[in-house]
Amino acid sequence: MTEDGVRSTTASSIAQPALADLERLGRSRSLWGDALRRLVKNRLAVVGAVILAALTIAAVFAPLIAPHPYQQVFSGHIIEDPSGAHLFGTNLAGQDTLSRVIYGARNSLGVGIFVQVIILAIAMIVGGGAALGGKTADALLMRLTDVVFAFPDLLFVILLQQVLSGTRLAAYMGGLFVVFLAIGLVGWVNLARLIRGQMLSLRSMDYVLASEALGATRWRILVWHMFPNTISPVIVALTFGVPSAIFTEATLSFIGIGVRPPLADWGNMIYDGYGAVLATPWPMFFPALALAITFLSFQFLGDGLRDALDPRTR
Repeated sequence: MTEDGVRSTTASSIAQPALADLERLGRSRSLWGDALRRLVKNRLAVVGAVILAALTIAAVFAPLIAPHPYQQVFSGHIIEDPSGAHLFGTNLAGQDTLSRVIYGARNSLGVGIFVQVIILAIAMIVGGGAALGGKTADALLMRLTDVVFAFPDLLFVILLQQVLSGTRLAAYMGGLFVVFLAIGLVGWVNLARLIRGQMLSLRSMDYVLASEALGATRWRILVWHMFPNTISPVIVALTFGVPSAIFTEATLSFIGIGVRPPLADWGNMIYDGYGAVLATPWPMFFPALALAITFLSFQFLGDGLRDALDPRTR
């Protein structure tokens, strides 16, 4: 064998294992798998995810976990301090605070999550339509976005909530459905702008241009190329949007136009406890603490997701 043949054989024997290792690593490190590994390394994000998982389990299985029904009244046990019989004490109506906090997690988390579904649906339509619908559609949809953005969020939510409260929708879910719609119809603006910006940057990418050259329809490009590559920043934005929706709903309940009694909600629990704060702080302290813990947990998880999904941090 010649010297050139020996060199070629040696180089081939060295390159084949190296290529095999690269292929193995390429198969094992997908986008979401790599993001999950990076997320797990973030301790605060893991703590936030664990707390939110525990709150979700408590909300789903509230009838099994809560020691008493949320509407049960204990006569002669009004605004009692925490004790063995009532771990979080009782409120002005003589109801168990711990039970109402657990049931309140169901309503508060439900509002935060379902509102994001409404926001995502509207933002995808407006943001995607503005990015792919041409200059006229872009101008009209962005001017609509500017009009909605010009109103103060809370004032607009209160206005919509009062308008919708006179309709048949107000009878569903004890007023929760109206809260879903009111907050969702206001909170989509920033996410729509984010989706529009992401899609406008993706329109000039080579794989999108190649799909257009091959005759792919605009709908196919939108579903198979635009949305999958826009999902990462959208997930982060929705994660940060959940506590914002929960706080908005709590504010509505605090001022008396949110979730209707006797449904348990952290906002109306804080409002009810505020009247007796000089006598005892416990009826207001525990729902406020649950609200603060939920907010911090979503912030920790959102920061972790942003670091895990942002390629610039790799």
